[in-house]
Amino acid sequence: MEASLYHNLKQIRVELPRLAELLRLDAEKEIGPWAQVIDARLLARFDPAFPLVAAICGGGSSGKSTLFNALMGARHAPTGGRAGMNRRVLLSIPPELVSRSARIAALVEPFGEPPAPLKNPGELLEPGGPLYVVGRPAPADMILLDTPDFDTGARGRYANRDSAQSALEASDILIYVFTNSNYNNRDNTDFIARMLTGIGRRKCFLVYRSYPSFTAEEVAEHAMTVGRNIYGEAADRYVLGVFRADEDNRIAAGDASMTLRPVGPGALSFPEALRAIDLPQLRFDLHATMLADVIEGAAALVGRAKLSLDELRRYAAALRAAQGLCLQEALRFFPMDRVIRRFAKIWAETDPPAVKFMRQTGSVIELPVRAVLGAAGWAREKLSGAPAAVPPAEQFLRRLEENLVAAATTLHHALLSPHLSPAAVVEDCGTPGAAAGPEPPFTVSAHPVVLPEQEKLRRVDFSSILQAILARKEAISRIDRDMEVELRAVADHFRRRMGVWSKISQTFWAALNVLPATVAVTYVLSTGDPVGAATIKVKLAGLFGLKDLYALVAIPVTRGMKQADQKQLKAMLGPLAQTWLRHKFAEVQALFEEELSGAILRSAENTAVAAGCLVAQIEESLNQTTTGRVR
Repeated sequence: MEASLYHNLKQIRVELPRLAELLRLDAEKEIGPWAQVIDARLLARFDPAFPLVAAICGGGSSGKSTLFNALMGARHAPTGGRAGMNRRVLLSIPPELVSRSARIAALVEPFGEPPAPLKNPGELLEPGGPLYVVGRPAPADMILLDTPDFDTGARGRYANRDSAQSALEASDILIYVFTNSNYNNRDNTDFIARMLTGIGRRKCFLVYRSYPSFTAEEVAEHAMTVGRNIYGEAADRYVLGVFRADEDNRIAAGDASMTLRPVGPGALSFPEALRAIDLPQLRFDLHATMLADVIEGAAALVGRAKLSLDELRRYAAALRAAQGLCLQEALRFFPMDRVIRRFAKIWAETDPPAVKFMRQTGSVIELPVRAVLGAAGWAREKLSGAPAAVPPAEQFLRRLEENLVAAATTLHHALLSPHLSPAAVVEDCGTPGAAAGPEPPFTVSAHPVVLPEQEKLRRVDFSSILQAILARKEAISRIDRDMEVELRAVADHFRRRMGVWSKISQTFWAALNVLPATVAVTYVLSTGDPVGAATIKVKLAGLFGLKDLYALVAIPVTRGMKQADQKQLKAMLGPLAQTWLRHKFAEVQALFEEELSGAILRSAENTAVAAGCLVAQIEESLNQTTTGRVR
C-alpha cells in the first residue's frame, strides 16, 4: 500500500467514527464491521510474506473440528455428535511465526486479545478467547482456524456467532462445511454470505458432507446452490473448489480421519487446490474489493452525515430566527423619553452659539409657564379624581417586564419543542409586522445533537430563569456609554444633512420655545396642548437578520400636527430607535443566552462547525484514495 493511500485510509478510519458520534447518527452497526476490516485487514495485513489464513466454518455438527484434526494430522479439537461442543477459536500457527509478535498481532487483532496455547482439548468446550497450537496443516504452509458453529443457540440468540464472526473476518479464505440438512438453510447461507461478500469478496472452498449414495452431479448441484446463494451469478469466479466428505460412523466416532474428494472431472485434490492458490494475487483481489467496499461504505456514511449536518444547520438557523423574533417581542417598545432627552442634550451641546443663546432665553421664559402648566395639571387631577399620570420611564419598565416574560416564555417553549417553527413563534409573540423568515414558513425537528441540552433545560425551574432575566430590566433600560457614542454619530449625521432653511427653522423654534427643547425636528412636541397619544411604527428592515421588524414608539401628538412634520418625526425617530434596538438587542440576546438558550444554541452551532470541518477532511481523503494504489 502506498504511503499516501495508507495515510488517507487511516485518517478516514479515525475521523468518520468521530463524525458519526458528533452528529449522533446511530450508525454503530455500519461502522463496527467497516472499522474492523480497515483495522484488521487493510492497515495491518499488507505483508506479502504473511501466510495464507484459512478458516473452517459451518453449522452445528457439520464436521468442522473433524476436518481441522484431519488437516493437522492430530486430534487437537474434541469431536462428537453434539452440536455446539467447541466454544472457542483454535488456530494453528507455524513454528516460525510464534516468535513474530507483530504478525501474530495483525492476525488476532479482530479477536481483541492474543491467543493462549492450547493445553488440553477440554479448554475448547468452555467460552473464552482464542487458543492456538503450533504446527502447520499437511496440505500447505498456512494458518488454519477451527471456528465454533454459528447457528447453535435458542430464542433468537446465537451462542458462538460473535467469536465465529471474528475468526472469519481474520481469514483470507473460508472452508465452508455443510450437510444435506442445512445446505439450503437461508439463515446459515445469509450469514456466510455476509462474511464473504459484506466488505470485500473472499473466496472459499465448499465441503459437502453428504451421503455416500449421492452422485457427483447431485453433490455438485447442491454445492453450487450454496455458491449461488452466497455469491450470486459470480459463484464460479469465487468458489475455489467443491469437495465431498461422505458420511461415515467411524469418522463420527473418531476412529477414522475425514477424507476430502474433489467433485467434477479433472478437479484438483484439496492439497493441490491449496498449493495452486496464487496468494499475492488472491490477497490483491481481496484487498482491492475490500478497499472499494470500505470507500463506498465511507462515502455512504459521509452522505448520511451531510444530510444530518444540513438538518442540524437548518435547526440552528431556525432556532436563531425564533430567538430573534422573541427578542423583538422583548424590545417592542422604544423608551422615547429617555433616548429623546439624551439625544436632545447631545444635539444642544453641538448647537451654534446663536442657537445656544436663544435656547437659554427660551429656558428663562419657560420657567413660569411650566409652573403654571404644572399647577393646572395638578388642579385637573384633584378636581376630576383621575389617577396621576404614570411617568414615561415607569410605563416603559412595566411594558419591558411584560414583554420580557412573554418573550422568555415563548423562547422556552421553542427550545424544548420537538418541532420548531418560526411561524409558530411569530404567532405566539403576536409581533405586528414580523415575518416568519423563509417563505413558505418551515418547520424543523430538534436534532439529536441538542437532545441532552434540551433535557438539562427541562430540569431547570423556569420561574428561576424568569427571575434572573427580570432582575436585569433596569440595566436594559439604561443608555450606556457605547450607545451614547452612536447617538452622537446620529446627531452629526443630521447636522451634515441640514440645509440653510433647516438651520433657520431651528433658530426660529429655539427662540420661540416655551417648553424644553429637544432635537431639531421635535419642536412638534413643544407646540400646543397634547390631545392624546399616537403610535408610530418604525420599520427596521433586516436589523436582526429577519424579514421586517418594527419598534412601536408611543408619542404625544399635538393638535394640528402637519403631515410633513409627522414624516420628519418618523425620519428622526427611525435612526434613534435603530441605535437603541441594536444595543439592547445584543444586551438582551446575551442575557437570554446566558439564562435560557445558550447551551442549546452552542451545542447546535459548535457541532455544526466541527462536523463541517470533519466532512471536508474526510471527503478530501476519500478523493485522494482514488489516486493511491495497492500493488
